[in-house]
Amino acid sequence: MTLSVPPARAVDLRVQPVDDVLDRVERSLRVRFDRDSLIRKRRSIGGRTDRGTWVRVERRSLQRIAAQGGNGPETAAALCGVAMPQWRTGLTWRDEDEPVMWRADETELVTAPPVGQAALVTEDPGLPDAWWAGLNTSLDALAAQATPRIATPDTDSITQDLVDATIRQAFPEAVDLTIPEWAPAHGDLTWANVTGPDFCIIDWEDWGTAPRGLDAATLWGNALAVPDLAERVWLERQPDLESRSGRLMALFFCAKVAGPYAHEADPRLEPARKQAAQLIDKLRST
Repeated sequence: MTLSVPPARAVDLRVQPVDDVLDRVERSLRVRFDRDSLIRKRRSIGGRTDRGTWVRVERRSLQRIAAQGGNGPETAAALCGVAMPQWRTGLTWRDEDEPVMWRADETELVTAPPVGQAALVTEDPGLPDAWWAGLNTSLDALAAQATPRIATPDTDSITQDLVDATIRQAFPEAVDLTIPEWAPAHGDLTWANVTGPDFCIIDWEDWGTAPRGLDAATLWGNALAVPDLAERVWLERQPDLESRSGRLMALFFCAKVAGPYAHEADPRLEPARKQAAQLIDKLRST
């Protein structure tokens, strides 16, 4: 018999009162948040502590935990050669009223700010060569490791079926979409999850095995509004992005931008459509 997990109510932590959650974390981890430093996102809240660390609190449905687990930052601590905040301790508890779990992770405080305030950038951040070297070293080291976890970009477990459905919705003319190579990935490598000018990758809750090139394609796609930056990402991660799997991941990203939920005001939209046509041609010829 298969047991079903009830769906959780959609909650936006940017507006939802969470004082009781923060109080519980402070008591359990014996820290105090700098409440003025809190960064509130839809699914998480993070802030500095009086211990000179950073604590990130996430609300995750039992459905997502059943599919992937809820300890991404903790398991990522075992990765070698990747620039990320050092993980220190964690706390997990089940909500008394809803089918969700709360998790708090205390990590090293990273003082460099995120490169982008959102997933995409609309201006060139002028990153130094050392930043690009850090990106390459970290992504190469990550891909060389192994994990039973499955990456969850946009909270969905990435599978061959998901890639097929996403691309076909936007580009039904696309050819064979079979992904030949899979490797560990961050799963949400947007410009908001990399810091600069000192390179570091943050927010590891979605990491896991994914098609080769997912991270590079995500960073590239979120730079499409800045052509020179997108070109730099492509050149730096050329081995990934010019593999068949990498081209499919670039097309997968373009499909999410240009598909059924496309926004005409999105500065990535027209570049994504043009890039998709080129990618489909390349995939047909290889």
